Amino acid sequence: MIFLGILLGLAAIVLFCWLLFTLAVFALPFFAAVSAGTWAYQTGAGWLGAIVVGLIAGGITFGIGQVLLVIVRPMWARLLIALAFVAPAVIAGYHATHGIAKLAMPSETWQIVFSIIGAIAIGIATLLRVAGMAAAGPSSRDLAQV
Repeated sequence: MIFLGILLGLAAIVLFCWLLFTLAVFALPFFAAVSAGTWAYQTGAGWLGAIVVGLIAGGITFGIGQVLLVIVRPMWARLLIALAFVAPAVIAGYHATHGIAKLAMPSETWQIVFSIIGAIAIGIATLLRVAGMAAAGPSSRDLAQV
């Protein structure tokens, strides 16, 4: 029975890590959605209005990010847009990894070390996924004209 508990615990950690890596790109739209939904609820929109406003704000944030990554040409500007998506993901990755590390080890120093390593890994994965979202069209430079 203890063996089954250990296996289920490891499976849960793997599942949450996979979710974290997969959904890290959506940290900025999620933050925008929660912020807009909270604002709408506090101004009297009710829970249904807050959900609708949050969904719209999150979708618009994600859509604007994708459109900007496609439209903007200078690489430094694309990097700034990508970093706007990566920064919240790094923070979320740090806290998620810290929560897992607190369960796994008693030393606070090692918890922080593993949390920083997890945040860096999440940041790199998010940067690669955001860079993959920017569909680079074929450049006309150095292509043979047929």
